[in-house]
Amino acid sequence: MSETTHDVGIAVNAVPSPDEGLTAAQLAAKYGLTVSGARPSLVEYVRQLWGRRHFVFAFSQAKLTAQYSQAKLGQLWQVATPLLNAAVYYFIFGVVLHASRGMSQEMYIPFLVTGVFTFTFTQSSIMTGVRAISGNLGLVRALHFPRAALPVSFALQQLQQLLFSMIVMVAVVIGFGTTPGLSWLLVLPVLALLFLFNTGLALIVARLGAKTPDLAQLMPFVLRTWMYMSGVMFSISKMMEHRPEWARLLFQVNPAAVFMDLMRFALIDGYGSENLPPHVWAIALAWALVVFSGGFMYFWKAEERYGRG
Repeated sequence: MSETTHDVGIAVNAVPSPDEGLTAAQLAAKYGLTVSGARPSLVEYVRQLWGRRHFVFAFSQAKLTAQYSQAKLGQLWQVATPLLNAAVYYFIFGVVLHASRGMSQEMYIPFLVTGVFTFTFTQSSIMTGVRAISGNLGLVRALHFPRAALPVSFALQQLQQLLFSMIVMVAVVIGFGTTPGLSWLLVLPVLALLFLFNTGLALIVARLGAKTPDLAQLMPFVLRTWMYMSGVMFSISKMMEHRPEWARLLFQVNPAAVFMDLMRFALIDGYGSENLPPHVWAIALAWALVVFSGGFMYFWKAEERYGRG
C-alpha cells in the first residue's frame, strides 16, 4: 500500500501493521484478551464460589429479612405459614379423612407438623431457586460473579428460615409427650443432607428457569403432586401395608419421604425404624450427593449463558 503526497512530489510507503492478517482469535491470544463471562473450569469455579461465600451468606440474610418486610407480623410469618398449613392438613386429613390410620393424636400431630415443616423447606428452596436467575437479571448482567451463588444463597435462606421455624416444631413435639433424647442429635446430619439435596434441586431448576421463566408457574402443581405422594399427611408404611412390597418400598425411597421420616425418627418418641426403608441413611446420603453434585455440574455447564439475550 502506498500514498503519494502531491504537494512535495514525494512518495511515502506506509509501514504495514504487525497485526495485519491475524484472525480475531489470534489477536485475542496476542494481547491476552479473554471472552467476557466465559465458563471457568470446574475447579476454578468452585474456588471462585468459595471466595464469594460472604456474599452468599449476606445475600441470603438480606432476602430473609426482606421477605416479610411489608407484613405487620414480619418474621413471625416464617413460623405461622407452615403452622397454618399443618392446621389445615390436620383438619382435612386427620379429622375428616382419618389419614392417621391408627396413630394417636399425640403421635399424629407431631408427625404431621414435622412433615409439613420439612417438606416446606424443600418446596421453598425449589420455588425460590427457579427464579434465582430470571428474577435477578439486573444483578447477573451488572456484576461478574459465579452465578451459582444465587441459587445456593436462596437454599441457605430457606435453611435459616427452617431453623427459626424449628423452635415451634420442637415445642409441638414436646407438647405432645416426646422427651428430648440423644436421638435428637440425628437432626443435624438430617438437616445437612437435606440442605445438600435442596441446593442441588435449586441449582437444577435455576438453570431451567433461566431459559424458561414460565416454569415458575408450573412448579407449584408439580410440588403439590410430590407432596401428596411423599407421606406428609399419612404414614406410607401404614397406608401401603396391604400393597405389594415393591410398591411400598418405591414410595418410601422417594427422597422427600426419606428425609421427612428421618426427621420424625429423630424427634418423635414411638416413631421407630419399622417406618423406615432398609439402609435409609445410605439412601439419604446417595440422594444428597447425587442431586447436589449433578445439579452443580448441570448449572455450571451453562454458566456463560445466564443473563444473555
